[in-house]
Amino acid sequence: MALIPVELAGRSYEVRVGRGFLADVASAAAPFLRKTRVPIVADANAKAHWGAAIERSLTVAGKEPQWYEVEPGEGSKSWESLTRLTDWLLAEGVERGDHVLALGGGVVGDLTGFACAILKRGCGFMQLPTTLLAQVDSSVGGKTAINTAAGKNLVGAFHQPSLVLADLDSLSTLPARELRAGYAEVLKYGVLGDADFFRWLEEHGEHVLALEADALEQAVATSVTAKARIVAQDERETSGARALLNLGHTFGHALEAETGFSDRLLHGEAVALGMVLAARYSARRGEMSLDHAARVTRSVDVAGLPAEISALGLDCTGRKLADHMLHDKKMDAGTLPFILLRGLGDAYLAHDVELEDVASFLDEQLQAH
Repeated sequence: MALIPVELAGRSYEVRVGRGFLADVASAAAPFLRKTRVPIVADANAKAHWGAAIERSLTVAGKEPQWYEVEPGEGSKSWESLTRLTDWLLAEGVERGDHVLALGGGVVGDLTGFACAILKRGCGFMQLPTTLLAQVDSSVGGKTAINTAAGKNLVGAFHQPSLVLADLDSLSTLPARELRAGYAEVLKYGVLGDADFFRWLEEHGEHVLALEADALEQAVATSVTAKARIVAQDERETSGARALLNLGHTFGHALEAETGFSDRLLHGEAVALGMVLAARYSARRGEMSLDHAARVTRSVDVAGLPAEISALGLDCTGRKLADHMLHDKKMDAGTLPFILLRGLGDAYLAHDVELEDVASFLDEQLQAH
């Protein structure tokens, strides 16, 4: 088991990476559960797999789990879903000193975290992430949000959990595609700031994807440690350090928007292709070697993730994809900073990128291969 602190002034908490946490959740959650009734917001699939084990643990400890199910998919990160959830939490009598459990992937974590951020001006919550993507990324750091017609994650709040339990056992129930999508975020930590970790993944990535115990725990713990360090430096993304975590996301969110934020392109798949595009664009600007850009492409491809825009079958122009970026939440004074690369493990924030040039680059990518 790995214990990773997220060091924040007055709001520090722990991420635990290991096995058996969900079956013994009452023990870990005990310091945060003041009342007999325990509200749990759960992805319907996660509840089907782990609900009985969690219920047994809480019941033996004298608690009464109260379940609220959320349908899987980005469609649940909506105003309507937020309204229904907050009404349910209020009906359950949740108070500011209480904690809500969030069981599932990033959708449930984001929706529950945002609801808890605004409920009575802020109540507590715990993350029980059951996807690889959520364990290494969305459950850590306090970003919560819903989607709107204007774009993804544009309405939200920073609201840190009190505890994160990353139970590696839960990954055994994931469909292969979702596991690969989560692996994209693992790769991201190597590409943006840890060349040694990237090299390790080149050698051991297949073992991680095969859920081999030692490799999986090392990959998840290393990823969480990297994110915790960056979040501690820049909790609210004001200094630029935390912005580096968005490597691949500007390109990726544009692709998600073009595909309707649907299962046609999962978030992790979009991030993977976005990293490939960021690496190639960096090489095009002469800032990253073609060899390093090719290694990013190869690692994404070997993991079974989309490495070419042509794989998506889009019917659009580079200009249209670039226009989606105008809704990016990183827009500042009318300009959009891009996370680019000087090499493997060396990401930086570029403020001199022209969207017209990005559109031309994307046209080249759409026409290639």
